[in-house]
Amino acid sequence: MDAASVIPTLRAKDYKSDVVPVWCPGCGHFGVLSAVTKALAYLKLPKERVALISGIGCSARLPAYVGAYGFHGVHGRALPLAAGLKAARPDLTVLVAGGDGDGFSIGGNHFLHACRRNMDMAYIVMDNEVYGMTKGQASPTTRPDWAKSKLTPHGTGIRPFQPAAIALAAGASFIARGYSGDPGGLTRLISEAIEHPGFGFLHVLSPCRTFRPEQSDWKHQVHRSDKGPTDDPAEAAHSIQADDGMTLGLLYARRLPVWQPDNRATATTADLEGAFVV
Repeated sequence: MDAASVIPTLRAKDYKSDVVPVWCPGCGHFGVLSAVTKALAYLKLPKERVALISGIGCSARLPAYVGAYGFHGVHGRALPLAAGLKAARPDLTVLVAGGDGDGFSIGGNHFLHACRRNMDMAYIVMDNEVYGMTKGQASPTTRPDWAKSKLTPHGTGIRPFQPAAIALAAGASFIARGYSGDPGGLTRLISEAIEHPGFGFLHVLSPCRTFRPEQSDWKHQVHRSDKGPTDDPAEAAHSIQADDGMTLGLLYARRLPVWQPDNRATATTADLEGAFVV
């Protein structure tokens, strides 16, 4: 074996780009970036075989900070962009990054159908229960009594979106919850989501120190599950509904058919031109 054919072992830092993150000091997203690069190194994935797709928001900056292929899309559209890429290039490891606003509000419909479609990709949602990039509005996961936003001075009065429960109801085959302040656990969950054959949904509690400083207490509130994951949707539904939203770990995993369209061309250019002949 000659030296040119030896694939060098990459470390986590090798998966980081030269772009300096502009997140606020103490933002939980730094922990997610670190865990993503550690997971890629652990799985020994070649950088040219990885693509990271995002929408809009603080979380959507992630592709710029990872030294792999990336695409910064439009608000709420990260999942259909990623699905199109995976359909065309099934050989790539496709990761999707989003936030609670981008993923569960304008992108909510795409989230539902990505769960049921079960394409082989991992969706990492960084949830801080606020629109951070646009200065602190309530998001779909904001609790109804949070009243510090100028747009909702008396709270939203609306029950928050339940990501894990919605994902299960929509047919997701892998559901997990991580915490950005738990680097080892989050790295493991990202690795498992990537390796899972199908749509791996990872809900990450990622505090916003600027608009939600009280979320610093999450480090005292998160806790490990006292039982392992289940592949029974009824059992998973009971556990998720009874949960306080702070349980970390793999909540549900089941082998379901992975959808991958046949992208082989079956028509010639002449066939397509003939279809338009009157």
